[in-house]
Amino acid sequence: MTFEQYTLFAWGWIAVAVIVFIALLFITAPYGRHTKTTWGPLIDNKLGWFVMEFFVLAVLFFFLYKGTNTISLVNGIIVGFFALHYVNRSIIFPLRIQTNGKKMPLTITLMAMCFNLVNGFLIGYYLGEFVVYPVEWLLTPQFIIGTLIFAVGMFINWQSDNTLIHLRKPGETGYKIPQKGLFRYVSCPNLLGEVVEWAGFAILTWSLPGLAFFVWTFANLVPRAVSHHKWYQEKFPDYPKERKAVFPFIW
Repeated sequence: MTFEQYTLFAWGWIAVAVIVFIALLFITAPYGRHTKTTWGPLIDNKLGWFVMEFFVLAVLFFFLYKGTNTISLVNGIIVGFFALHYVNRSIIFPLRIQTNGKKMPLTITLMAMCFNLVNGFLIGYYLGEFVVYPVEWLLTPQFIIGTLIFAVGMFINWQSDNTLIHLRKPGETGYKIPQKGLFRYVSCPNLLGEVVEWAGFAILTWSLPGLAFFVWTFANLVPRAVSHHKWYQEKFPDYPKERKAVFPFIW
């Protein structure tokens, strides 16, 4: 694939994300608290999380391995940032969540794998074939600012996940209203953290695939946060009225 073909494909993928974003504002993805049996057979949700999230790492490293570029120090750091997020998401997070017996539609897992196939390809092929970042890139404003934003987003994501995981006491079931940290301002700071993370990643790589990954993250997670927010409002009559869905004071 030439760089021109790759670029055209990446912009097309971004255009698809815009369409998906609009669609998801009207269609709630049926997993987690929104799981439905009408979307086909169900599988264990921890298994589903592992399969669909780990798959992107397999795709990424496949294209890095098949690529002609030598992995530079900076390329390796960038891959390390990406892998750090997805090792947590695919292995550590499913082992920590207290959702024994819960299911998710197999359809959702397969759709997520297709999503991760394209995104893993875009980043892996870009680093494996087209770009070798020089060591000087570590001192650029893009890398420094982007890395700080990425780290802040990861902290927000991990802290918020930790709050949700420990929301119930041992033996308790059902849902509660989270109150700690950024939950005082938004219903889904865990999703906000991921959006911030990948905005930072797009900046620190200053690349088209980084932008594409951010746009897709936004397109997937913001509508999900809106759905969660509406669910909280419907389930809890005393839900804080000043709390927004994902962006404090805005949305």
